[in-house]
Formats: sequence, C-alpha cells, structure tokens
Amino acid sequence: MTDYPVDHALREQTVTIMRELAEAAGLRAGKVLVVGTSTSEITGRQIGTGGVLETAQQVLDGIAEVQAEFGFDTAYQCCEHLNRALVVERELLERLGLTEVAAVPVPKAGGSMASAAYRSFHDPCLAESISAHAGIDIGETMIGMHLRRVAVPFRPSIRYIGKARVTAAMTRPKLIGGERAVYRMEQENDRSACD
Repeated sequence: MTDYPVDHALREQTVTIMRELAEAAGLRAGKVLVVGTSTSEITGRQIGTGGVLETAQQVLDGIAEVQAEFGFDTAYQCCEHLNRALVVERELLERLGLTEVAAVPVPKAGGSMASAAYRSFHDPCLAESISAHAGIDIGETMIGMHLRRVAVPFRPSIRYIGKARVTAAMTRPKLIGGERAVYRMEQENDRSACD
C-alpha cells in the first residue's frame, strides 16, 4: 500500500494525451502503439521504487478507451528486469511474426503497468521486441528501442500524468533521394524528364 493517494484524474489525463497522439500519428486498425509507464513516477517516487497496480489500471483504462475509439493495437513495455519485453495479445504476436519470450510480468519484475496489462488482456504473451508506429513514455522509461525509424517527437497539451513527465513520439517513413526528390504530389503534374 502506498501513502500517495490514487488520483482519479489519471484516466482523464491519459485519455486527453492519447487522443491527441492518436489523431496526430494517424493511429488506426493495423497500427501499433508502444507504452512505457512508471507508476512509481506517476505517484511522485523514483522509478522502480513504489509501483501501484491501481495507478496502472487507471492509465490502462484511459489508453483502452482511446484504443476502442481508434482501433490500434497496444504493446506494454516491461521493465529492465524482463529485458524490456512487451505484453501483447497473442493475435498481434502471430500477425506480426514477433518472437515470443517466456515470463509473466509482476510488479517487482516487469512493472505494475505490464502486470496490469497482462492480467487484462484476452490472450496475453510477451514479445521480445516490436517496431511500433507511435509511443507514449510515462515517467521516462525509455521506449525508443521499440519504435520504428524515423521517430518524430510529439508534444501533447498535457505534459504530465500524475507527477510523471510524459514524452511521446510518432514515426514516419524514411525520406529517400537527394535534392531532386519529391515527397508530396503536386496539384499539377510536372512532366519534366529525369534524364
């Protein structure tokens, strides 16, 4: 039990940030969001020192609300004690051909958020890694290893959930070509020869 009160605004803060990120990143069915969360940081403690399942559940519920609206998939990052493996639905693991690893996350090994996600999923499993289209990092848990290249920072209107700093990112395809490359179709087609 923690001496920090569980803030009922956590879900609402999460919904606001997630909706902004989903809209900006174009998250929809077939897209994946990676989530890293320190519930210790949310409650004002140092990462890894006081995880709270009730706090994790409020954030999880907020993400699930926006996920239901937009249709994207989620992957919840475990802590370093499980090598930052990801809690995913088995269907996503199989659809993307991800490598499964064996563990059940618990608050002391995996983290409260990964533990809560694992218990709430229909058919949970752990994936070794993923290349997500967007990510949200609540409490500076370091999700960059699970984002596609090229990551673009996203600045939500709310920068904290509870007492944890929030960083977010979306990704875009790599730009290829040199000075003659074009990245958007113009209204009038320029038929200039390339040779």
